[in-house]
Amino acid sequence: MDIDYVVSFIKKICETPSPSGFTQNAMTLAAEELKSFGINTSFTNKGSLSALIPGKNPIPKKALSAHADTLGAMVKRIKENGRLSFAPIGGYSMSSVECENCLIHTSKDAIYTGTVYSTKPSVHIHEDCKTFERTLENMEIIIDEKVFSADDVNNLGIEVGDFITFDPRFEYTKSGFIKSRHLDDKASVAILIGICKHIMENNIPLENSIQILITSYEEVGHGASTGLLPSILELLCLDMGAPGTGQNSSEYAVSICAKDSGGPYDFSLRNHLVKLAKDNDIDYKVDIYPYYGSDAGTALRAGFDIKFGLIGPGVYASHSYERTHKDSIINTTKLALQYILL
Repeated sequence: MDIDYVVSFIKKICETPSPSGFTQNAMTLAAEELKSFGINTSFTNKGSLSALIPGKNPIPKKALSAHADTLGAMVKRIKENGRLSFAPIGGYSMSSVECENCLIHTSKDAIYTGTVYSTKPSVHIHEDCKTFERTLENMEIIIDEKVFSADDVNNLGIEVGDFITFDPRFEYTKSGFIKSRHLDDKASVAILIGICKHIMENNIPLENSIQILITSYEEVGHGASTGLLPSILELLCLDMGAPGTGQNSSEYAVSICAKDSGGPYDFSLRNHLVKLAKDNDIDYKVDIYPYYGSDAGTALRAGFDIKFGLIGPGVYASHSYERTHKDSIINTTKLALQYILL
């Protein structure tokens, strides 16, 4: 596997804005990449990307998924002073976006830059700056234009409902750490595309075709409610593991999820994944995520009768400025590839 390719594609797709509902550019990027090494793709009505890695049997029984949609925001109100109130897309704390640079995407395809601040951002002006509660009502976006009123902002073409995206600030350190917003779940999208590239360029034979599904509404709870082919019996979601206090996950291993907020994952599939990891010397951690959901849960609630599992790289500080390590990407890639082959 060309891990340098995977990391370079993580950077490329992280730097392509795609909050839930505004994923067309990231989806096009992924589709064109898959097509470049001979994989057929199609889009569902609501914008998920479906692809088939060809096998001897054209009817797929297994699917692997990841989601290209990310956290973001929308313009909620244009204030009288020319600043913006916003509505979050996805779940994140206001402290995680304070002082973050952002883009405002208008419905007429113009893009303006701005910054997220609290309404009391300066210790030299606001006595309670340090203790001021960072709630949504106390946050605003200041546009990088000379605007002093709502009319000034309207004249730029900015309207309620325009999408707002956050600067990913991607970095890849010499020591192998990958730091960026939106590693959830663009790291997994890049892993899947890297696996497709590896299989196609090395002419690796598959007994059955494999469906790849890249969803566009996971962060808001209905990503894989559609898009799985009727023949699919088993779905392996690739999404982040969440290392941190009290967790078993690691930034250096592949995480195998045993249970999340929706309940246990399929026990037999989990055991199969653990065995694959052990048999192939893949560093893994089994973990439970109490405040977490994935496309597997979405598919099950939609009525798909499938076995379901979840693996992914360990991503620290999820839904904030996130971090993982190249080793975790490698281990997740190896396990997903073994799952496809066996």
